[in-house]
Amino acid sequence: MAREDLNVWPATHLPVGFRIRPYQAGDAAHWRTIHERSDPFNSFEDNTFGFWFGTDEAVLQARQKYLIAPDGEVIGTATAWFDTQEIGRVHWVAIVPEYQGRGLSKPLIAATLQTLRDLGHTRAVLGTSTQRPAAIALYRKFGFVEI
Repeated sequence: MAREDLNVWPATHLPVGFRIRPYQAGDAAHWRTIHERSDPFNSFEDNTFGFWFGTDEAVLQARQKYLIAPDGEVIGTATAWFDTQEIGRVHWVAIVPEYQGRGLSKPLIAATLQTLRDLGHTRAVLGTSTQRPAAIALYRKFGFVEI
């Protein structure tokens, strides 16, 4: 899916007590746990995080977001990755099942798009599958179209 600009997207807000923070050292373990719990279509090995994101912690801190529940549990993640200088990628979005359907994905996507824009990208792409109709509907609300 693609979005031709990063100018405006739907206004969102996090429910009270939730927050979004950037990557911190050790978050690779949180990333894997979140994806293992929420993604039945992929498998996650010890090297999956490093394969997709490398090990440059400064890049990860600038580009990767984590959703935190009021009790401090890390419950979601999304990454503002890069394809080219112009095109950014909304990458590996996930929220653990017990927190899905609570309006948390919208602020996470908005924060990811804002990060892409702040880092100089002017367009965005993402990959998903037809097996994820709720995700497709969400991305359409944010101006993404199928390519």
